[in-house]
Amino acid sequence: MNLPVVKEGLYVIVPFLILLLLLLIFSQNYFAIIPVFLITLFLIYFFRDPLRMPPGENNLVVAPADGKVIKLEKVYEGKYLKGDAMMVSIFMSLFSVHINRVPVSGEVERIDYNKGKFLAAFKEKASLDNEQNTVVIKAGGRKVVVRQIAGLIARRIICWLSNGQKVAVGEKLGLICFGSRADLFIPGQIEIKVKLGENVKGGETTIGVLK
Repeated sequence: MNLPVVKEGLYVIVPFLILLLLLLIFSQNYFAIIPVFLITLFLIYFFRDPLRMPPGENNLVVAPADGKVIKLEKVYEGKYLKGDAMMVSIFMSLFSVHINRVPVSGEVERIDYNKGKFLAAFKEKASLDNEQNTVVIKAGGRKVVVRQIAGLIARRIICWLSNGQKVAVGEKLGLICFGSRADLFIPGQIEIKVKLGENVKGGETTIGVLK
């Protein structure tokens, strides 16, 4: 059964539901009930798990996250790709879906988790200094890197993949709690299909076409 929220969210949502139920049964203080009710609604909304339908073409790269494209430029990625790559950064606000998605079909070659700071995710230094989890996916003759980056409020990065795992485009990759960012590094020739400031949907929006 596909739950409307991710299972990790239940650990937060269920206690608030229990508290809300107890307040409704034993309390007549609506000044206490209303805030708990609103927080519970927000948590259900935040941890929502909508169905996503990735495009069917094999040569497409899709968005790894929901949010706004805040960076789109050619960079040198020296740690994993050791060469030039197109970098696409997507900022997730508190109101974005925070489930991350696999951008290309292939095989997980490497997963690296690094502790770090908690700068605001839209800041330039967040890509280097913040807590982050990097997934390298071998897709045909190239590697694609997707990086989950914690933000100012985010304090937990979850990755559901493992080394050597075969993955399909649009598959669930992981989750970042409460405001964050996803960076995507694509080497080689690619025709970019998004622009700065555009809002994208993880697992559905085409970022680019591989050449």
